[in-house]
Amino acid sequence: MKAKNIRIVMRKDLKGLLNERTILLAIILQIFVAMFSSFLVVGLTSMYDPSSLSRFSGVRYAVGYSGSDSALEDYLSENREFRVHRMDLSPAVTALSERKLSAVIYVPDTPPDADEPIKITLYTIQNDISSTVVNVKLKELLLRYEDDLRSVREPRLDIIPVALEFPEQTGGSDFYEFIYALLIPLLLFMPAIISSALVIDIVTEEYQHSTLETILSTPVTLGEVIWGKVLACEILVPVQAGAWIVLLSLNGVIILNIPAIILQVMMFSMILILLGALTALYYRERTAAQFIFSTAIVILMLLALSIPDNPLNLVARLATGTAGPEQWLILALVSLVVVFLALLTQWAAEWAAKKTLAG
Repeated sequence: MKAKNIRIVMRKDLKGLLNERTILLAIILQIFVAMFSSFLVVGLTSMYDPSSLSRFSGVRYAVGYSGSDSALEDYLSENREFRVHRMDLSPAVTALSERKLSAVIYVPDTPPDADEPIKITLYTIQNDISSTVVNVKLKELLLRYEDDLRSVREPRLDIIPVALEFPEQTGGSDFYEFIYALLIPLLLFMPAIISSALVIDIVTEEYQHSTLETILSTPVTLGEVIWGKVLACEILVPVQAGAWIVLLSLNGVIILNIPAIILQVMMFSMILILLGALTALYYRERTAAQFIFSTAIVILMLLALSIPDNPLNLVARLATGTAGPEQWLILALVSLVVVFLALLTQWAAEWAAKKTLAG
């Protein structure tokens, strides 16, 4: 293979990619997400963990209380986050359906020292963010009331329970988890997925446009053509990943070990790109190749996510500075996989060239 021929093919494909509107739209969309991550993170975090909004809510919620008197009613009245309305159950539920109340609590007339359990009923509005916030706030009061009932019924115990000691909670932020465990890995690996799909398009179009025979009639070999296209797609990965890191840093997100992150992302992306090139060489038709490749990638990603030191987890640990020396072992193993796929791609290119010329 000649490096000069590979560079010529790579430059040609890079110019073609810059004129592709679909690719530019995908890149602009990713840039938008990265630029406004500080704004989007609040809404996106509330989607996967709505209870995270409870700490930012300064609203006093109207709660209807129905049933017998209890210490729970006193706890609700003392809490500044609730306005308690004592009312019958039926009018309270009606007010809840009209959204005049945020929740309704019904406490039965079961004495605290009774033999049977006290079954408290909580009525809320389904599929509502405010109901989720109210549930989180009420949970603390209900747990407090539960402790009171346990104290009242403790003398009945015939067996002394074993005391369990749990480590103190660190109080980690949901936004911290979202940014480092989800947003950063997804943004950094999105270019790899896009590039692996791109290499299928630019390889199969040579077959569909019947330009491959013309190229092979020149001194350029099919292996040089494939490697030029592979490198053109690979170059996009560090450029995009670096841009996302810069934009996230401008939004106040601190990312550590940036060179190691870029290196890991490049190596993992090379695996996907080479797999895409192999798929394109085998099927030669864009629709079939993209379908098979997409299905295989989903399966591979599910298998990879089952491993503790998977790519997404490794990038998250590198970004937070918690990755250990095992990152270099993973890099070495990934490099071996890249070398194997590179040799397989070169063999597949030579096989495809012979088949094309013979046909």
